[in-house]
Amino acid sequence: MTIQYRTETDSMGDVHVPKDALYQAQTQRAINNFPISGIPMPTTFIQALAYIKQAAARSNLELKLLDHDIAHAIIDSCQKIIDKQYHEHFPIDVFQTGSGTSSNMNANEVIATLASEQLGQTVSPNDHVNMGQSSNDVIPTAIQVSAALSYHQHLSPALSHLNTALDKKSIQVEGVIKTGRTHLMDAMPISLTQELQGWKTQIEKAKLGIEHALENSSALAQGGTAVGTGINADPQFAAIFANNLSISTEIAFTTSDNFFYNLGSQDAIVALSGQLKTTAVAIMKIANDLRWMNSGPLAGLGEIELEALQPGSSIMPGKVNPVIPEAAAMVAAQVIGNDATITVAGQSGNFQLNVMLPVIAHNLLQSMELLANASTLLADKAIATFMVRDDNLQQALAKNPILVTALNPVIGYLKAAEIAKKAYKEQRAIIDVAEEETALSRSELERLLNPAKLTQGGIAQ
Repeated sequence: MTIQYRTETDSMGDVHVPKDALYQAQTQRAINNFPISGIPMPTTFIQALAYIKQAAARSNLELKLLDHDIAHAIIDSCQKIIDKQYHEHFPIDVFQTGSGTSSNMNANEVIATLASEQLGQTVSPNDHVNMGQSSNDVIPTAIQVSAALSYHQHLSPALSHLNTALDKKSIQVEGVIKTGRTHLMDAMPISLTQELQGWKTQIEKAKLGIEHALENSSALAQGGTAVGTGINADPQFAAIFANNLSISTEIAFTTSDNFFYNLGSQDAIVALSGQLKTTAVAIMKIANDLRWMNSGPLAGLGEIELEALQPGSSIMPGKVNPVIPEAAAMVAAQVIGNDATITVAGQSGNFQLNVMLPVIAHNLLQSMELLANASTLLADKAIATFMVRDDNLQQALAKNPILVTALNPVIGYLKAAEIAKKAYKEQRAIIDVAEEETALSRSELERLLNPAKLTQGGIAQ
């Protein structure tokens, strides 16, 4: 099909724009200039831009700086974008101008077109939609807002869901005792409940870390305009804006006490990304533990059996692999890589502006989305559904020579080591060898070497 074009004009001259596009000249210039990845800015980021433009229109209306009808046309148009309409008209590549000016103008132009159509008169992208704003404060604010939206709408519920799954499973397996492992080698026994509760605490701590970092990134850049001085914005605009945005998003935002900090650095977002990385590390640990525990089914540890979800090999019939933990581990690797990108980008705060804002937004929101999706899958298709192979657990536990550690206070370390080596060499239960090598009675040994009791710690009595 032949695309039909119209001519749009900006400060640099005429540009041919697809006839049905809601965007105008500056967006088209960016499309022409940045055919790099084909990856547009994330949906949540576009929603954040619409929330910002909507709150700005409300604020300028309150300040009597913006005509009533124009303001309401802008507010209505923004709501459509918030409701995920017209997102196909935001095609600009992630790899664009470092300030994100292209994406800011993309939003200004689409909103202006929609508002003009609703009102029946021209609404300006710059003079009306962008009133009291600059790309230099809009884009940092959009990063902050989109991160908060993504966390509250997706990541927080997913992490809570994973925690609930871990808690439920830990109750289901109560009383199951297994061989603990350090250095991948046999160690003192633990309960499976204790192991799962350790994972649960990892996720809880990671979630708290994200929330703390979000608190530090909730003081907005909006109001700093071009360089942090607030030029062309009413002195009251920033505070009114933060209040309006808080109401519309139902998330508490405040005004920054130093706009130069928000424009010149992305330190708060780098810290937030660091907490996402910590969450990824927790997910990686849980995923890899599940893989090890599931290994086998004959030649591995075989402590649990994960749900069989798909054939595991194109050549080996009957093979089933731990695909969900593997996918979760890959997500963790990606998030760790995204954090490295954000760290490098965070160093690009040159004087009064960071010039890698779009790639920060992309990587941050991708990390949140991936972690949310992986957490949900890990909860539903791995944690909730795995079966315990109690026979394997008990067989390994009975022959675990490290149980002799409990006898240290009674017979001493060297004697205990001697018993452990003999038990391992002869592949016998530690209690049988200890009965031969010590003066302790069978009943005393059964009490001292009771695996369930040993999971409670303390000193043998």
